[in-house]
Amino acid sequence: MDDYLPKQFKPYAPKKGEEYMNAKQTAHFREILLALKSELQGDIERTVHTMQDEATVFADPNDRASQESDIAIELRSRDRERKLVKKIDEALMRIDSGEYGYCESCGVEIGLKRLEARPTATMCIDCKTLEELREKQLAK
Repeated sequence: MDDYLPKQFKPYAPKKGEEYMNAKQTAHFREILLALKSELQGDIERTVHTMQDEATVFADPNDRASQESDIAIELRSRDRERKLVKKIDEALMRIDSGEYGYCESCGVEIGLKRLEARPTATMCIDCKTLEELREKQLAK
């Protein structure tokens, strides 16, 4: 699951001359991050309850294999969500420390539009692009 702007939030429209990452902007992103976290935690809890409710022992090996495959897929999905919750917590800590919205690599502003698209972003688009290019080169 990728980060996204929850439906109840409108993109932040800065006023002309407004300071980057002022109190209104950080409050906006804090609300988005907390809403995402709450939604993810709800999904995780529902999965646990569903898996407990649907835990059936099938006599047929094909049915059992199908169930195990479904469970494995669900667990991988929840693991990604658990990692996203961790990134959200880290972003909330960056808001508290005043580091949110600035690239951890070069220190420039990440930008409101990029943060709207990916509220857990830690790098500006240029540094992230360079990092991905390096990863591709190392993978070859």
